[in-house]
Amino acid sequence: MSVKPKKELGQHFLTDLSIAERIAQLLSGHTASGQPPYRQILEIGPGMGVLTQFLLQDTRFDTYVIEIDRESVDYLNKHFPALEGKILPSDFLNIRPDLLPTKQPDSTQPFAVVGNFPYNISTQILFKVLDMRDRVPEVVGMFQREVAQRVASGPGNKDYGILSVLLQAWYDITYEFTVPPDVFNPPPNVFSGVISLRRNDKIELGCSERKFTQVVKHGFSQRRKTLRNALKPLNPTEAALASPFMAKRAEQLSVADFVQLTNLMEQAD
Repeated sequence: MSVKPKKELGQHFLTDLSIAERIAQLLSGHTASGQPPYRQILEIGPGMGVLTQFLLQDTRFDTYVIEIDRESVDYLNKHFPALEGKILPSDFLNIRPDLLPTKQPDSTQPFAVVGNFPYNISTQILFKVLDMRDRVPEVVGMFQREVAQRVASGPGNKDYGILSVLLQAWYDITYEFTVPPDVFNPPPNVFSGVISLRRNDKIELGCSERKFTQVVKHGFSQRRKTLRNALKPLNPTEAALASPFMAKRAEQLSVADFVQLTNLMEQAD
């Protein structure tokens, strides 16, 4: 029995065992300062368990999986008895965060997220992780290479954008390695990239998170323009307009610069 990849679910099953093992080995057990160590990991979209088998071998962790594809759930139940009671037949994007990873309501336990993520929802997965950042100290995932590069890029890089800033505010991110199309079934039309995200020690951003997100999104919405022009719809304060940041483009600002600019945008005239 095998599972037929479904185009509508964005399934591209990894077939190279050495790459799967390498991804599993990137889970370091990282814990942010002041947070308890995690024991549980949640694999998103395990398919036929190519990565799962290596996660289960790591005795440091207790592995759970979440899978929306009924056929894959049946396959995993049949071939991975160690997953009994640990398979969530659900959609990661729509499940209540407190039910992750163990299906227990009101869970507050930390857990890591890992997976060969469906490319059509990979950005949404990251935004959901961001909402759960105080419970998710570590993420290791495979993405379309362009998305992976965007997430990991720093200031001054053409790939640096909204996703880079919002995630790097809370996570230290490393681009780990590139994966060619021919190790998947079916092969995607693009290269893939594996990245790791490890929670930094920030408890607070140092500015209004809502305003920070607004400033970042507006700043990059017209990335060729200076921030003086891109942020006009937000009615910058005099303090913000007097800032040297306004003569720069969004891609030139670090996370710390955006925090500083956000505070200036809220400073009373």
